[in-house]
Amino acid sequence: MSGQAEGKIKLGKADVYIHVKGKSGARVTHVDIELDELNKIIKSGEASYVQAKEGGVFIGLKREMIDRAEKLIEKKDEK
Repeated sequence: MSGQAEGKIKLGKADVYIHVKGKSGARVTHVDIELDELNKIIKSGEASYVQAKEGGVFIGLKREMIDRAEKLIEKKDEK
């Protein structure tokens, strides 16, 4: 995990859960990352790519997700 660095913008603190199959409607055991800011980039129902990295995960974004992320950055820069 590389932490803060130039070109990295913190979205916030996420709640991360292991959601167990058969509990609260889960069909398979999976990891839930809950953060409202993330839903401004990846919309409900959209699929993305996740890869493990040292100390965390990397979420690859599709073009439309990248566009939304860049607009979110612009809004944060205006404040």
